[in-house]
Amino acid sequence: MIQSPLELRHLRTLAALRDTGSLSRAAELLNLTQSALSHQLKLLEGAYGAPLFERKSVPPRFTALGGKLLELADAFLPRVAETERDIARLAAGAAGQLRIAVECHTCFDWLMPAMDAFRERWPEVELDIVSGFHPDPVGLVHQDRADFALVSEVDGEERGIHFYPLFTFEIVAVLAANHPLLAKPWLAAEDFREQTLITYPIPDDMLDLVRQVLAPAGIQPQRRTTELTIAMLQLVASGRGVAAVPFWAVQNYLQRGYVQSRPVGPRGLYGRLFGACTDSRAGLPYMTDFVRLLREKCFLTLPGIRLL
Repeated sequence: MIQSPLELRHLRTLAALRDTGSLSRAAELLNLTQSALSHQLKLLEGAYGAPLFERKSVPPRFTALGGKLLELADAFLPRVAETERDIARLAAGAAGQLRIAVECHTCFDWLMPAMDAFRERWPEVELDIVSGFHPDPVGLVHQDRADFALVSEVDGEERGIHFYPLFTFEIVAVLAANHPLLAKPWLAAEDFREQTLITYPIPDDMLDLVRQVLAPAGIQPQRRTTELTIAMLQLVASGRGVAAVPFWAVQNYLQRGYVQSRPVGPRGLYGRLFGACTDSRAGLPYMTDFVRLLREKCFLTLPGIRLL
């Protein structure tokens, strides 16, 4: 009897390669180095004596062998995940609640689909969003008014709070289609001095453009606020000002030519997102699975993000 070289990690690797479209992104999703992932695939190909996919195709084009293994992955991996969740429910109890507090307006662009997926996986967990946007969502966690918070900064001295790294993302300057600043390859702090800056109605220390770029340069442009991203983009498109938003939030509008964008600074401006919960809740199976789901869903659906 011939012993099969196939392991569960191989199926996960092939599924990640298909879902991400590249070796580098698959490695990032699986928390591996690209060389380690490539080595794993070559060993599997060596054992079967045939390639799994065409190396020069982007995205990878799977061979008949690779496609057959992907069929197995699609049939097998969901059952493994479901069984692992069932075991976790039996070991720790099924019921619970997960109230989420957010400090960023653009979180809703991706949070709701992730929550819908979580409800399917943990239907017995009561899932909800704490109403409104909160300048101190971690405070709500401390007060037991929320179970999980989405935040942009980590306080290493915050006692009793466990922080989960989620992802980093680019923040781009958004301008009207005929704006003179589009002649520049990227915008510096000084370029915002004579502009009206349109932002969400949140404190300046929660705005990456202000905190990282404008405040250090002593630039204080005129301001205008709105709670809705679409309203912000309408104001920008009509020449009422400029904005700085995550690339994922504006990508569709850029593709349609509704507005234009430029990087902020020669290397770009980047924000980060973390999850936060109390140390006592950090070990709950559904909390761990929620964080894993957030990272995976966002990595596969939001353009330009990198996992932390």
